[in-house]
Amino acid sequence: MIRPPLKNKTLFVAIVLLLVPFDASSARQEKVSVEVQAMLDRISADSMRGHLSFLASDLLEGRFTPSRGLDTAALYIAAQFRRAGLEPAGDDGYFQTANWFVSQPDLNALDFKIRHEGQTIAIRPDRISFQFETGLDLDSIAAFKVDYADAATLAALSPDSLAGKAVLTEIPDFRREERSRWGEMMRAQTEFLSRMSAAKVAVVLSVDRRSSAGAGAGPVRLIDPESRPPARTVVGVPMITIHDAAVASLFDKLKPGQTAAELKLKLPPPVETKVKIRNVIGLLRGSDPALKDTYVLVTAHYDHIGVRPSMEGDNIFNGANDDGSGTVSVIEIATALSSMKVKPKRSIVFVTFFGEERGLLGSRFYGRHPVFQIEKTVADINLEQVGRTDSTEGPQVANASMTGFDFSDVGIIFKTAGELTGITVYKHERNSDAYFGRSDNQALADQGVPAHTLCTAFDYPDYHGVGDHWEKIDYENMARVDRMVVLGLTMIANNPEAPKWNEANPKAARYLSAWKLHHPASTVTQQ
Repeated sequence: MIRPPLKNKTLFVAIVLLLVPFDASSARQEKVSVEVQAMLDRISADSMRGHLSFLASDLLEGRFTPSRGLDTAALYIAAQFRRAGLEPAGDDGYFQTANWFVSQPDLNALDFKIRHEGQTIAIRPDRISFQFETGLDLDSIAAFKVDYADAATLAALSPDSLAGKAVLTEIPDFRREERSRWGEMMRAQTEFLSRMSAAKVAVVLSVDRRSSAGAGAGPVRLIDPESRPPARTVVGVPMITIHDAAVASLFDKLKPGQTAAELKLKLPPPVETKVKIRNVIGLLRGSDPALKDTYVLVTAHYDHIGVRPSMEGDNIFNGANDDGSGTVSVIEIATALSSMKVKPKRSIVFVTFFGEERGLLGSRFYGRHPVFQIEKTVADINLEQVGRTDSTEGPQVANASMTGFDFSDVGIIFKTAGELTGITVYKHERNSDAYFGRSDNQALADQGVPAHTLCTAFDYPDYHGVGDHWEKIDYENMARVDRMVVLGLTMIANNPEAPKWNEANPKAARYLSAWKLHHPASTVTQQ
């Protein structure tokens, strides 16, 4: 079991250094020192409101990885690090650059026509959506209309009648329906496409009459040259959604079964182009001659999921809470800590990562290419969704949960910091362990660094929705949580003893093993 607060000698020393004398009979009389309190008071709700109203604005178009909006956000974050006086710590100023590739088809070369009784409908690239990544070359392919909603007709279809044909149908978009129906609708679509694949259908064309804007090939495929995956092929039958009123009108005229319509489709295979994607990194140099060469990371991801062109109305996923809130918190914490006349003993590294929403890409890139040696990195505190208090579990005011709370002694340090700042830092019994691998702390933990994510609400209205706007953030509460984070960071940074993984917790075993590779002579927390 991890030792409780104030019984760990080195932790006690670190806390005492931050406190003024207090009456032991009343723990609530504990206060941080005047200098530290002045630094904490620099955490400003209004400042973070200003930052987030830009970073989560429509101008940045949801900060997709990669995109112009993401690049704009990176420049803004770097400017704030510069303003705070952080040292640039990337390969290009504040930027750590990943030179990757994007793979996408050249839709300008698309040749897509449907002919019927002397009429030809030419379908534009901005009127289609698809997700497969190979080219298609189909000419004079017969069209076969299928009533997707007629289960009996579907069951009676023979593979011989469908083989080699283009199936015209109307598959409903489950994302427009109630979430309670998503599972059922996805299973039905999967079963349908499996049957079409088994029948050796050439292509499935699904009519979408509710939107006139297509998404093209969808999100571009990112390729890391260090771990290039094998070339993809079409798995099952290729499916294209058509957002074209003329095609919808033709579909309504056609009778189910074999039709007189024919299809021509030339879709070129994807091509690769170079792209630069960047983590943003700033350094606050430590004040202790020895400990300044060890590092505490404060991290968040600055990307989100972009724009969905096929949606009508508001189609920008602004990501104010996920994770604009963590990003502006990193900026604000950097600004506060840099104001101290005597800096923390260890150096503190501030990092905002790209591509978390696409699979922890930026943090895993940092894990493979650490700017500061892993063996000298003592902890990572990752901030995710710290702005919304309207949790689906009820209001989360003055609360913060840490993932993997008892995987290391970082949890107890921040619990103590919370007691000194009026924030309850706790282990969520259902989500703390389950969510440990769902944010950027995972990439650092895999390298053996005691790394955890701190959040206010695991789930909230508008999660990954277009309504996650900056106006819905509880800025006063976020400022209170960030003051607690600053205090916890200084406890770690001023403590000669680095945090350790909990040897008694089997869930921490894999991270403990990685840690031991970098620290073979060190000890761990004992139960």
